[in-house]
Amino acid sequence: MTRNHDKAHDKSQDRAPVQLDDVSKAIIEQLQQDGRRSYAAIGKVVGLSEAAVRQRVQRLIDGGVMQVVAVTDPLELGFARQAMVGVRVQGPLESVADALADLDEVDYVVITAGSFDLLVEVVCESDDHLLDLISSRIRTVEGVVATETFMYLSLRKQTYSWGVR
Repeated sequence: MTRNHDKAHDKSQDRAPVQLDDVSKAIIEQLQQDGRRSYAAIGKVVGLSEAAVRQRVQRLIDGGVMQVVAVTDPLELGFARQAMVGVRVQGPLESVADALADLDEVDYVVITAGSFDLLVEVVCESDDHLLDLISSRIRTVEGVVATETFMYLSLRKQTYSWGVR
């Protein structure tokens, strides 16, 4: 999981969707299967040279279409608590979302429709850490009026291979 809030990603909804050709789609699918797959191996599958694959991957990254990251298991790294926090907001959602995204323990923030205005995924070292984060840092953000915490008990599925259109 990454803990860096990517402001460029937030602006992706302001851009028109990127039209990908079949080769770019195939490259993305190869990297979704194995993010460490070599450019040479990908090139053999998609019919390009290693250098051409490297250039395509860099353009996809620079264009905000994809990122290649290491996904870790928080439990194995000493983070005993993961939770989704539903947040109700009064006033502008964007400023609250940005403030919460800046917290180190937060790895995911979305503005939603429904019972909650925001969903915020957090990773903490302990119950005490989670309590402090919610009580002292999330609930004190200006505009936050209520929270509801959903503790993760067991991860049953997490995937990043939904393919491309």
